[in-house]
Amino acid sequence: MKYLEVTFHTQPCTETVNDVLSALCAEIGFESFVECEGGIQAYIQTPLYDRKAVEDMLSDFPLEGTHIVFETKETEDKDWNEEWEKNFFQPIVIGDRCVIHSTFHHDVPQAEYDIVINPQMAFGTGHHETTSLILEELLYADLTGKSVLDMGCGTSILAILAAKRGAYPVTAIDIDDWCVNNSRDNIALNQVEGITVELGDASKLKGRQPFDIIIANINRNILLADMAQYAACMHPGSEIYMSGFYVNDIPAIRAEGERLGMEYLHHKEKNRWAEVKLRMK
Repeated sequence: MKYLEVTFHTQPCTETVNDVLSALCAEIGFESFVECEGGIQAYIQTPLYDRKAVEDMLSDFPLEGTHIVFETKETEDKDWNEEWEKNFFQPIVIGDRCVIHSTFHHDVPQAEYDIVINPQMAFGTGHHETTSLILEELLYADLTGKSVLDMGCGTSILAILAAKRGAYPVTAIDIDDWCVNNSRDNIALNQVEGITVELGDASKLKGRQPFDIIIANINRNILLADMAQYAACMHPGSEIYMSGFYVNDIPAIRAEGERLGMEYLHHKEKNRWAEVKLRMK
């Protein structure tokens, strides 16, 4: 899957301006943000990019006196293992119970759950707040013998942790064939069984047996559009963990879930990103 890099130059370039800009970009499909000199760089899947939506968002920007210009370019295919090694020197430790690292890491901390990832793409390494929020949720959930669906699985670190904690069977789905191939490699690397990886979107769920737990770490718009299809694959007592959105998106996510017959259990926050846990009544 090709990603587009959009560089926004903000005047004034303040934390508040960049935070508001990131939140608004997330609402129109952008997935990841990096601070740069004079603004931010935002990443979106190339087929989802809508220049008019960006222009409309900037024309209605809520902070008066702010001037923002932007430029776009396609991201280059890179050796993401090399990029990861260059940018993330330390393994990630989640909740003092799970360590995520790559084969090139040395002196890896000991933890109850050890996950090895060799990413072939920029996203899904576990460093993003939304991924770590769901990892923390999985570490304290009762997963033994539970069927799990990981929608938008990326590198499948969430599916792998679920399987390591006793979930069975686990289904991982992503729209990107690169993610599907990388997921299969990572599953083999971790020597876990019971995970099936499929290429597709929420339409793949039609006619499926209900899952005990659904994980969906995608983005606000896709979650809202697809939640009815998730609900159709849930039974009373099924839980869903959703992330990929900001704290101010929680009311919309919660309202849609409740409209579909779910009850709100709790949410967690990290650096303005949020994760919401719901249960089907």
